Amino acid sequence: MAISYIRPDKYFDGAFEQLKSINAYAQASGIHITDEYIDHTSQNHSLEMREEIVRFFKSNQGRDILIPDIWVLSSNIQDLLQMLACLLKNNMRIHVINAGVVLDKKSDVMLVLGIIDQLRQVMESREKKMIGRPKGSRSSSKFDPYLDQIIGYIREDMSVSAMARLMNVSRSSLKDYIESRELKEVAKGLVTLHIPVDAEEKVIETIVCPHADNNIEELKL
Repeated sequence: MAISYIRPDKYFDGAFEQLKSINAYAQASGIHITDEYIDHTSQNHSLEMREEIVRFFKSNQGRDILIPDIWVLSSNIQDLLQMLACLLKNNMRIHVINAGVVLDKKSDVMLVLGIIDQLRQVMESREKKMIGRPKGSRSSSKFDPYLDQIIGYIREDMSVSAMARLMNVSRSSLKDYIESRELKEVAKGLVTLHIPVDAEEKVIETIVCPHADNNIEELKL
């Protein structure tokens, strides 16, 4: 029994993109997802301000968590370290889907450091890029906060008309949202996902060490 944890962010991936990769991974890996948590808190919120998700994780010790990427837990390195330490201490297994690795308390420390360093590189790269909504990112929709609810209706084989009546929204707008996000394919687990080979070794290989200035002489012991 696993938990899917989704955290939409305009600078990274939207909820539907994350859900798509999580469901494809679960289908390919034979993992049964029993709980889905969509966290709409901003990346600007520190871990101390995210009491709801902290309580949720504490009440689900020993379970598997499926996340599309490590930044979903936090894009702040300090908060990420604390969250990883606590999750692993409480015997939780973290499936980092885009990296193709699973972290638990027995994981090689170099693997954990590699995942953290990947986030550092991403954040460093992001700071150097454009300000504002990134090129190619999908704009948010008024239906995004109801994604989990819509997915549930689709899995119950409910018609779009019935969904629209229950949600008191336009049928055509809801239909366009479902089709543009490929939510039927996502809900039914029909989306395929490439799981990398030798993923752990590849993560470790991505670690970037600082380069010493050639003008600085090495210290001699």
